[in-house]
Amino acid sequence: MKDYKGYSARVAIDEEQNLIHGEVIGITDVITFQGRTPAELTQAFQDSVDDYLAFCEERGTEPDRPYSGRFVVRVSPGLHRRISALANKAGVSMNDWIVSALERAGEYDPPPAPPLSAPVCGKDVIRT
Repeated sequence: MKDYKGYSARVAIDEEQNLIHGEVIGITDVITFQGRTPAELTQAFQDSVDDYLAFCEERGTEPDRPYSGRFVVRVSPGLHRRISALANKAGVSMNDWIVSALERAGEYDPPPAPPLSAPVCGKDVIRT
């Protein structure tokens, strides 16, 4: 679904209800919408965003805005130095190197941790 006024949405199909429903993502406020066709869904998304912005204006509050794509991360000077060296070696800016590392980390799905083993009881101890 195309963004509208800077807002993005996630959509899902409810086959039992024969509806497509969506929710605006990237904000803490909740904005939902639904439609029976893609055209209805798109219109409902735009109407819901417009209604939300009008509601905030009526209340005199700032609407929640999607993430800007910027955040500050504090690291040790040693890590800063290593990242700078790795970025230089790769021929990219530190920002591009960090974005690439974060994208890879976001795709990583670690395997589930193994179950904790039961404590060893006296009879399970092997003596030699």
